[in-house]
Amino acid sequence: MKNLQEDIQNQNFKKVYLLYGEEKYLLQQYKIRLQKALVPEGDTMNFSLFQGKKTEPKEVIELAETLPFFADRRVIFLEDTGFFKSQCQDLPEYLAELPDYLCMVFVEDQVDKRSRMYKGVKKYGRVVEFGQQDTKTLIRWILGILKREGKKITQRDMELFLEKTGTDMGNIENELEKLLSYTIGKDVISREDIEAVCTDQISNHIFDMLRAVTEKKQKKALDLYYDLLALKEPPMRILFLLARQFNLIWQVKELEKEGYDQGRTAKKTGLQPFVVRNYSTYGRRYSKEELEAIVKECVDTEEKVKTGQLTDTLSVELLLIKFSS
Repeated sequence: MKNLQEDIQNQNFKKVYLLYGEEKYLLQQYKIRLQKALVPEGDTMNFSLFQGKKTEPKEVIELAETLPFFADRRVIFLEDTGFFKSQCQDLPEYLAELPDYLCMVFVEDQVDKRSRMYKGVKKYGRVVEFGQQDTKTLIRWILGILKREGKKITQRDMELFLEKTGTDMGNIENELEKLLSYTIGKDVISREDIEAVCTDQISNHIFDMLRAVTEKKQKKALDLYYDLLALKEPPMRILFLLARQFNLIWQVKELEKEGYDQGRTAKKTGLQPFVVRNYSTYGRRYSKEELEAIVKECVDTEEKVKTGQLTDTLSVELLLIKFSS
């Protein structure tokens, strides 16, 4: 991403780019920036866009071989073609002989790093993966927006905000916009403001249910489960997420035992630091053997549902009752 930023700033472009990754907000932002940097405003003659899996490689090559019209560069954007996931004829070889006047930009949802197209772009151009951003980066980004708006927020309330929004930058931007509108006239964003306007993600219901289970608050755990069912969340997905959370608590507990601090544990597990802190708290309520048994019971329960010994809804309910007793 840093290299792409430098290309745009220095106006020194590769002949071919591949943009992909799970952080769609950042990907879209850089796609727009790259297009604006490559294509002069109003130049529709030398910019082309191909979209979808029906894109024909031969048609792309034919256009690429057409000299730009009264310009130095021809730009072709290709989105969600599937060329990096399935077999693609002609284009992988063509990447080695792209004309100097051409810049080709692929924006893909799915990418196989073993594909010839991926290897070709990596060799002759630039591959840019937009992954989920870590907590420090997200907080720095959010604080930058708040500073421009003349707002302040405490560390604890920032963590609450991120707990509600998750790490998706597009969702964070939407929730931040709501929060800024709600707090017009205020200098400090409070916990009450966040609770009032920010929407909980499905994953937050899972976290809240997990917290209720570890705190042995059975009624609350079951109420949250019924809320998830009302939101059309499949019981087996709830079971999978619950098992995953307990497995992560187990991992955090083991890493702490090995002397890992919060930062190193977060890096090792891929969790946000404040989530590690919460899991560390939960982990102190269980022994290693208890956590192993819980994860195993979740796996066994899934098997019982698959073999028809239990219904999916009842199976998760019984587990929640047992774990929170």
